[in-house]
Amino acid sequence: MSNTAGQVIKCRAAVAWEAGKPLVIEEVEVAPPQAGEVRLKILFTSLCHTDVYFWEAKGQTPLFPRIFGHEAGGIVESVGEGVTNLKPGDHALPVFTGECGECPHCKSEESNMCNLLRINTDRGVMINDNKSRFSIKGQPVHHFVGTSTFSEYTVVHAGCVAKINPDAPLDKVCILSCGICTGLGATVNVAKPKPGSSVAIFGLGAVGLAAAEGARMSGASRIIGVDLVSSRFELAKKFGVNEFVNPKDHDKPVQQVIAEMTDGGVDRAVECTGSIQAMISAFECVHDGWGVAVLVGVPNKDDAFKTHPMNFLNERTLKGTFYGNYKPRTDLPNVVEQYMKGELELEKFITHSIPFSEINKAFDYMLKGESIRCIIRMEE
Repeated sequence: MSNTAGQVIKCRAAVAWEAGKPLVIEEVEVAPPQAGEVRLKILFTSLCHTDVYFWEAKGQTPLFPRIFGHEAGGIVESVGEGVTNLKPGDHALPVFTGECGECPHCKSEESNMCNLLRINTDRGVMINDNKSRFSIKGQPVHHFVGTSTFSEYTVVHAGCVAKINPDAPLDKVCILSCGICTGLGATVNVAKPKPGSSVAIFGLGAVGLAAAEGARMSGASRIIGVDLVSSRFELAKKFGVNEFVNPKDHDKPVQQVIAEMTDGGVDRAVECTGSIQAMISAFECVHDGWGVAVLVGVPNKDDAFKTHPMNFLNERTLKGTFYGNYKPRTDLPNVVEQYMKGELELEKFITHSIPFSEINKAFDYMLKGESIRCIIRMEE
């Protein structure tokens, strides 16, 4: 075991004290892992839009003070009682959702929605004892989605930690913890386009670009990007997007535009915006007889959409996905290997790299739409 095992560790963390206010680098105390938990030394983390969304706290129950962060790579420092699949020194990716290995979802080949460890954005404590492992001068600090990677050390449930190849560069593969796998898996695991097929991607943010990368890796020949911001097309070309449609440039519904471009519709569509209109368009733009549309974007809570039942009767399929249907512990190590073999390209997602002390810059880049992924280096 490491020489800090079983002890409280004092380290730096970026703490959100209130909604929308810059994070403050504080000295925090990180308690040792309890049964079924792991303490990780975080080496690299990155900012995802979900962090920004809950930091702004415009639509949800605000929980502050809180340590955000859920895309990261690190090394196991110590493990709690009963943890057998991880040991100190292992290289690992913490994940906002988990795999207990015991529940019906984990035992099903078709699901990754673990009953025990499924994402819970309202929980600010560990599930073992409903307490936080973080404190500042005795005051507890809330966790975020069970990961809280904006800290040099964090405690995570062992079922939310994927052990990976120690040769993989953590400053690249850390981005697989959330958004990249969500988009990539939506295409390769759920839409499953065939070589030579056509795929429409709605929304060319980080998740949409990852979905496009999945289409490129699958050998799709036509990858049509759909976005309201035309300037995104140039960047999207790096991810295999070879045609672009801006719905604002047309006076008819975009699904009609795509159907006309593709002789009746695309083979697959992946929706990565959360907009109800985009969801309808993605479903209605796929070809009858074999078309499959996959919804990835998270809608507003009161949203509902309408489409004619004939769209289903004409043999179109509509599917949804969570985290690209990847089981974190089982599947993430294989995605890392796809990167190591050169099949999956991650470098092009990384637009910025900054030291931990400048973490607020990452929020600025994202809010201005300047970054896909900004890597935050914990050791300066």
